[in-house]
Amino acid sequence: MPAADPHDPHHEESFEEFTARYEKEFEQVQDVFELQRNLNNAFAYDLVPSTSVITAALRAARRVNDYPTAVRIFEGIKAKVENKGQYDEYIEELRPIQEELGVVLKEELFPDTMAGERLGHARGA
Repeated sequence: MPAADPHDPHHEESFEEFTARYEKEFEQVQDVFELQRNLNNAFAYDLVPSTSVITAALRAARRVNDYPTAVRIFEGIKAKVENKGQYDEYIEELRPIQEELGVVLKEELFPDTMAGERLGHARGA
């Protein structure tokens, strides 16, 4: 059976193809509009982007000097994961890049206001 053609409109993109595509997209970001457009597109899928995609997105946010979006990337992860354990795993794996870029999590910025938020349902559920 021949390999699937990624340009075929019926081709279903694998997680690996998705990851490679968005890593490349974020590596090419040159302005805030591109960064936010790519983030909206990546987080619109019914999956949580891999840590390599998140790392590329965080580096892109730094490149275009958009600190608020870097903080929001972590909020996007929190909204997409199924439970606190998954969120904690993402945070643990992303801790080196978070520290390298000096990104403070929203729950660290506003610890008293975050107590009532639930994972996956940060906006009124």
